[in-house]
Amino acid sequence: MDAPDQSLATTTCIIGGGPAGIMLGFLLARAGIHVTVLEKYKDFFRDFRGDTIHPSTLEILYELGLLEKFLTLPHSQISELSANVGGEQFRIADFTHLPVHAKFIALMPQWDFLNFLAAEAAHYPNFTLRMGWEATGLLQQNGITTGVEANTPNGPVKIPAHLTIGCDGRHAISRVAAHLPLIDYGVPIDVLWLRLPRHPGDPEYGLGYINYGRLIVLINRNDYYQVGYIVAKGTFPQIQAAGLQAFQQSIERVVPFLARRTAELDSWDKIKLLTVEVNRLKQWSSPGLLCIGDAAHAMSPVGGIGINIALQDAVATANMLTESLLAGAATPHDLARVQHYRERAVHNTQRVQVFAHRVLNKILNNPGPVKPPLLLKILTSIPGFQQLPARFVGLGLQPQHIKTT
Repeated sequence: MDAPDQSLATTTCIIGGGPAGIMLGFLLARAGIHVTVLEKYKDFFRDFRGDTIHPSTLEILYELGLLEKFLTLPHSQISELSANVGGEQFRIADFTHLPVHAKFIALMPQWDFLNFLAAEAAHYPNFTLRMGWEATGLLQQNGITTGVEANTPNGPVKIPAHLTIGCDGRHAISRVAAHLPLIDYGVPIDVLWLRLPRHPGDPEYGLGYINYGRLIVLINRNDYYQVGYIVAKGTFPQIQAAGLQAFQQSIERVVPFLARRTAELDSWDKIKLLTVEVNRLKQWSSPGLLCIGDAAHAMSPVGGIGINIALQDAVATANMLTESLLAGAATPHDLARVQHYRERAVHNTQRVQVFAHRVLNKILNNPGPVKPPLLLKILTSIPGFQQLPARFVGLGLQPQHIKTT
């Protein structure tokens, strides 16, 4: 592997075939740019990933002329979010008033979403998706990134590229190899992900249940719930030591209608730990390299908005860099503009999430029965209040649109 393989040369090499990587690859190829996306796994099938497609993303699909086709895929829809606090239910967000064509969150396994986008991107001959190709490092010359080193099913290769874009998540090889400095906020919680059966007559809408020092989130996937069980960071080993029966009982105590269903959790192998991180790069780019999505700023699962923030990054990047890439190359100034444009919205979103973590930490430190706060009762009784959190969750602080010129 002494020299780059010129047969693999591309204008843009994207590391990571997640939502940001596939969407960005699709948009660049649609604009006539040669793009190669590297995905280290041989398929997209990974459970317990972000499965919420928010109204802002559905609007992007509408602008691409893909929304109607996308919604033929199996999915469920939620038009409002509720919280059950101490046994009382409160409507928190109402998406039906948003100024978009799809006024709901679509719940769909992420692998279906990625397969859909990849299939649409494959219609463009200048789009190449390399499954099972794992980026292992960057090609660099005189401080400039000139491509990617990767392991493939047939051995290691070097891929020359005018621009490399890291969309490879929280543990991105792109930002590590480029030595980009990271700011870590510190997070007091983790999430345990698991599945439980859903029965006819169960609640339709996304629900968070808060009581007895626990927050449990139920995500409706038609015939089952994807369950997020919030725990204090680092306490999963103690929960395991207490035994499965105690864990099952803690779920049933907070969400009584799940009684007897928790028996399906007969092994800790069915319960996955998501280590929550919130961080951001001081600098998203260096010459020849740009990081976006979780590679640039890891988001908390609070609000389920991480996938949509990453997709907004992808759309903004395509809008801002397409002209430069068509002209030959994106300059360091071009790459810095992406961060300058997106950073404030991302940072402010993270600040909201960090504040939410403080609230969650107080909940976890109060093992007794919860009394709904008076402020929550007042706010949720104000006409139109539910539209405010709906805009934050459903659209975000900086919704993106497909550039048409």
